Amino acid sequence: MLSIGTDIVKIDRIKSLYKDSKFLNKIFSSSELEYCNNHKEPYIHLSGKYAAKEAVKKALLSSKIVKNIPLGDIEVLNNSDKSPYIKLIKIKNVNCTVSISHDGDYAIAFVIVEK
Repeated sequence: MLSIGTDIVKIDRIKSLYKDSKFLNKIFSSSELEYCNNHKEPYIHLSGKYAAKEAVKKALLSSKIVKNIPLGDIEVLNNSDKSPYIKLIKIKNVNCTVSISHDGDYAIAFVIVEK
């Protein structure tokens, strides 16, 4: 293990930005948007993915693997069983394990980065 990261997001924050296509397209890939938009309340799932992206970024920065990484270079995708996984666009030989949870007004994510 190289590093850990965590983040919590107020779901209403992402809900208020849900109609802002500039924000959505800057932060989320088309695959992420498609997955979330297939749910009744997409902003709940977007909130979890956003928290996961922030958690990955924090873990990568604290481990000194990168000096900066845009959130758009981190994809939070889903396996066939709907469990999340991380795909890093420009970073190789790094594995991220992620856990995302939603409850009430918040979404939270926890990430472990391994080499």
